[in-house]
Amino acid sequence: YAGEDHEWAYLHWPDEATAQRAFATVDGATGPQDARSIQRAIDRSVVGPDKQGGVAKVLADGLWAPEGPVWLPNGDLLVVEMRRGTLTRITPAGERAVVATLGGSPNGAALADDGRIYVCNSGGFSFVRNGTGQLLVHGQPDDYSGGRIERVHPDTGETTVLYREVNGHPLRGPNDIVMDGCGGFWFTDLGKVRTRDMDRGGVYYARIDGSHIEEVAFPVLTPNGIALSPDGRTLYVTETMSARLLAFEVESPGRLKAGADVAGKACRCLYVAPDFVKFDSIAVEASGNICLAVLFRGSITTVSPRGEVVEVRAIDDVRTTNICFGGPGMRQAFVTLAASGVLMQFDWPRPGLRLNGYPTV
Repeated sequence: YAGEDHEWAYLHWPDEATAQRAFATVDGATGPQDARSIQRAIDRSVVGPDKQGGVAKVLADGLWAPEGPVWLPNGDLLVVEMRRGTLTRITPAGERAVVATLGGSPNGAALADDGRIYVCNSGGFSFVRNGTGQLLVHGQPDDYSGGRIERVHPDTGETTVLYREVNGHPLRGPNDIVMDGCGGFWFTDLGKVRTRDMDRGGVYYARIDGSHIEEVAFPVLTPNGIALSPDGRTLYVTETMSARLLAFEVESPGRLKAGADVAGKACRCLYVAPDFVKFDSIAVEASGNICLAVLFRGSITTVSPRGEVVEVRAIDDVRTTNICFGGPGMRQAFVTLAASGVLMQFDWPRPGLRLNGYPTV
């Protein structure tokens, strides 16, 4: 790991093109992600027929720690690039353009019914490379800029910061977000991790017009992915460090059923990983199955609403971070591989859930 050289290349060159040339000088890579890592992801994630009988392909590579994929009704994809601090558009042909430069480390994103993109910005991460050249998140950076929720116009890039705090407490590391179809959204704040300590996380609810934000469940251990069941009555949350999938009962917008299970709320522990992995973001299929992006093992693990494993799709990236659905019949899955800097497209055997905020046709 040539950490000092890589950080120098990222932080001290004036633009992306120059930084990429610096990386080529440092380790022979052609972009911000090591070329060997990209090729491994391409070779072993399978381009062409995959192990489940569908087709997989790379939509884009050389991305700077991609996360938060959002499929748009016109067929384009949006991803956030955590290392570069951008919201980036990728066409079905693989062409890309920066929609907005947000700074910090944007993490999760969602389309609302007002046509805007709502972004969880964690305020920044440090990054290191592992022994195979893959880019990994490495705690809170020296230039941490504070957590926030941002609203972005997908065509013009106009950006508004909606929320930075709740009840006088600053947002620390907003992570993932889901629209509820009632003018609001749920989101997680994982907090920030430092060498000797870490923040306590929580689950929050806010209005898209910027008028209201509230803390719904606190504390929660490293809450990360968040999604709603097809009927909107169950809120799913993953905990990264414990590798648990939690299910809360939604009583109304911004209200979870009270109880004594987690953070004063009634909660079912739907699934716990049987091995040493961590959970990242999630998406829901139309049937109600929950698809988890699994770190370390590198997979998309699909779990039924009863907690039974339906399918495990292996992916060769230790930072398989997120998944969304789109395409004809919502039968395509788009998966971000943050360590390799790759956005993959898979044919999916079951349709994904059409999220709140998307047109019905």
